[in-house]
Amino acid sequence: MTALIHPSILSADFANFQTEFVSISSADAIHVDVMDGHFVPNLTFGLPVVKRLVQISELPIDVHLMIENVDFLAVSYADTGAASVTFHQEASVEPVKLARQLRAAGAKASIAVKPGTGLEFVLDNLSEFDMVLVMTVEPGFGGQSFMSDMMPKVEQARAEIDRLGLNIRLQVDGGIDENTIKVAAQAGADTFVAGSSVFSKSDRNGQIELLRDIANKAFDY
Repeated sequence: MTALIHPSILSADFANFQTEFVSISSADAIHVDVMDGHFVPNLTFGLPVVKRLVQISELPIDVHLMIENVDFLAVSYADTGAASVTFHQEASVEPVKLARQLRAAGAKASIAVKPGTGLEFVLDNLSEFDMVLVMTVEPGFGGQSFMSDMMPKVEQARAEIDRLGLNIRLQVDGGIDENTIKVAAQAGADTFVAGSSVFSKSDRNGQIELLRDIANKAFDY
């Protein structure tokens, strides 16, 4: 297992994305949070912005949709050329159908669950997804504190992925820094969304490499 680091541009300078992307060039992908002000209280980017971000990025774009009507809107984000599109189980009426549509559109299909949502549906349909995102904060705002009580959920997902022998990434998002990434990696996560812990540093690429190294070492703990 190799750790992947996906910096979240929710903590970036929105007026200088091209420059910001250069500063995180050692990342494995760029995490873009799409919020509609309804599914979550915050409002961020829409489809035209994501389309442009895909065009200017040399790294894969990992889109995280925190929106209502996701069954009708998600495929449009896959059509931008985004490498991966994550939608919330809580927002989808037909998650399996949507995952198949995303894959048909050329994107990896990922399903996310809020802290209060159990994994029963996800675990029963694991083979339909390319990645599972376990939120380690309540979605909607950056800079929140890591919820360590989500680690049993991460362990549960890891155990089932391994039992079935599936090639699925297990992502965590929220409060990831030098300390919490070790905890999450030991629980079984292998893909890490980090926002303020990356963008607050003067040497962002160095910070990404540090986080990746900590996680990789934690796998062998």
